[in-house]
Amino acid sequence: MIPFLDLKAQYQSIKSEIDAAVLGVLASGQYVLGEEVIRLEQEFADYCNVKHAIAVNTGTSALHLSLLAAGVGPGDEVITVPFTFVATVSAICYTGATPVFVDVDPVTLTMDPAQLEAKITSRTKAIIPVHLYGQMADMDRIKAVADHYRIPIIEDACQAHGAEYKGARAGSIGTSGCFSFYPGKNLGACGEGGIAVTNSDEQAKTMRMLRDWGQEQRYHHLLKGFNYRMDAIQGAILRVKLRHLEAWTEARRSHGRRYSSLLAGAPHLQTPVEAADRRHVYHVYAVRSRDRDGLQRVLTAEGIPSGLHYPIPVHLQKAHADLGYRVGDFPVSEAAAREVLSLPIYPEMPVQHVDQVAAALEYAYVS
Repeated sequence: MIPFLDLKAQYQSIKSEIDAAVLGVLASGQYVLGEEVIRLEQEFADYCNVKHAIAVNTGTSALHLSLLAAGVGPGDEVITVPFTFVATVSAICYTGATPVFVDVDPVTLTMDPAQLEAKITSRTKAIIPVHLYGQMADMDRIKAVADHYRIPIIEDACQAHGAEYKGARAGSIGTSGCFSFYPGKNLGACGEGGIAVTNSDEQAKTMRMLRDWGQEQRYHHLLKGFNYRMDAIQGAILRVKLRHLEAWTEARRSHGRRYSSLLAGAPHLQTPVEAADRRHVYHVYAVRSRDRDGLQRVLTAEGIPSGLHYPIPVHLQKAHADLGYRVGDFPVSEAAAREVLSLPIYPEMPVQHVDQVAAALEYAYVS
């Protein structure tokens, strides 16, 4: 059976480095934040070409703190997309603000800049473009609108570690950028983790306080904060993995190119498009088909797992019915939710497995 993702293979490839890092933390006696987390923050900030990185316990927490640091609160509106993981919207709700949706571009499935300006009101306090599947949104056009109205951009880069837009790294264009280190991400912890990046000294200071109970110094609480701190073991593990991220990314990109080449002739199947000015890091390799469910059944019969990212857009989720949206409000997102099918992809994936998945999809159209 071909795995959808093989975290055991990744661990085995760097086992000695990971084991040494974990044992070093255990021997240090410093288990929350501490030197390993500080070094991770410095190294990840350098990787993203920004001044500051603030390590937290999840990508959702990074989004939450970035919104709070940008001054978002009750009564405000934050514009984002409905075709995303629900955490993007949940973070907005945590602040007391209201999510306002813009549909996605039909090719990249990222925010459609042409629809953005019409959604801006006097209550709009932030814009969150989502760099879905590992490809950045059209940041120039989004930033032009945001700058005109003086609205901060918070990049949801939770699936886009190392992705680029015109040479700029994910997280470096907006006021802040947010990343998840969930184990299955391109840069994943051995547990939960996340990080926010920014070039703003003031926002970095605010987020550092908010993640640690609002403390500026021990037991001096300037803000009503949270327990969003990163464990030192995760910091140490992520430092090891960060050193391998570029090699892993190039492996993902190679697999993505091979899939696209092999599936180019498959009828009624749309492969993902890497925009000419972007570097897609293929956290997810999602094809599209009007017979998505039929294709998934074929793959399952062949012992090939697949995923649906995502089968229900957020505006149609029961949890967010209070927002008042209905079927038909965001047709591109709704079509994508019916059609996307995620194929196995991970750096250690043998090339023959890529070929086997592609062959199974081609067989589905001729059988």
